[in-house]
Amino acid sequence: MGNGMNKVLHGLYVGNYRDSKDPVQLEKYKITHILSIHDAARRLHADKHYLCIMASDSPDQNLTQYFSLCNDFIHAARLRDGNVLIHCLAGMSRSVTVAVAYIMSVTPLTWREALKVVRAGRAVANPNFGFQRQLQDFETYKLVEERRRLKERYPSLALTDRDLSECRIMLDSYQTMLSEKTICEGKCAMGRQCPTGVCRTGSKRQSRPRKPSIPVTATETVSGGGGLRRSPSTLSTTSTASGYRPRSSPAGLYSYTGAPSRPSRSASGLSVTRITDPVGGGTAMAVGGTEYSRRRAASAPATPALSPASSPPGSPHRAAHRSCAVQRCS
Repeated sequence: MGNGMNKVLHGLYVGNYRDSKDPVQLEKYKITHILSIHDAARRLHADKHYLCIMASDSPDQNLTQYFSLCNDFIHAARLRDGNVLIHCLAGMSRSVTVAVAYIMSVTPLTWREALKVVRAGRAVANPNFGFQRQLQDFETYKLVEERRRLKERYPSLALTDRDLSECRIMLDSYQTMLSEKTICEGKCAMGRQCPTGVCRTGSKRQSRPRKPSIPVTATETVSGGGGLRRSPSTLSTTSTASGYRPRSSPAGLYSYTGAPSRPSRSASGLSVTRITDPVGGGTAMAVGGTEYSRRRAASAPATPALSPASSPPGSPHRAAHRSCAVQRCS
């Protein structure tokens, strides 16, 4: 793509946007006419004849509608011994499609053979799938009429024999390059090195190793008299004592698997601990845990819940304004 413009036929060159700005190349190949087809096509040189076509490199872009106009521009320039440069941005898709359509119109070649002629001169030529489909449809439905129109408008046969002989030479050169694997047809398999660099290359995906899950054991020691230990049930519900294990679900929630162990006094949330007084020698029973707290809360008088204040309903004018804003955004 960056090696300069390439000659396809006598007086016909294909290149990229950089080539169209290079005065050295334009002088070297004696370019007199420039056909610029890309998103921001415009005239750059005052001493050149221009045909500027605004078109994107998208499969949905209709290039067939410009084929007749481009054929007239190219053929008239070549009949006057001019040299035409067809360029887009990269010199791979849009400009190649126009060149293929012209070669089909002035020779008996099919669109696949015309594409091989262009690829023999410019190895990176590779129209996108949509443009190839348009070339195929052009050959099926409109090519006969286009050839007849060109012969009526340009009855001169000065380029006919020369173009046909050059196309045969380019087709032989294409087969030689294909056998030597210095060119491809845009169908290189994934993982294979493409000789022209226009095909995709495969890449092996490496799976990320998963980190092992570490079980959390929770036993909290409360400092102070007698070394009282809190029951596992008063800690997190993901404790190993309960036998539950959290697992992330696709919805971002949490589910629990595993068979729960048989509930005990400790696991039920009610813990009873005997405490011995080291001074007086007396003993006392300490009752705690989540179950104890729940029973105390149930015995307390219920506090009436406050209902949330309801907001005043919006005015009809505000609702209508909101619906209009959504319609504008969509």
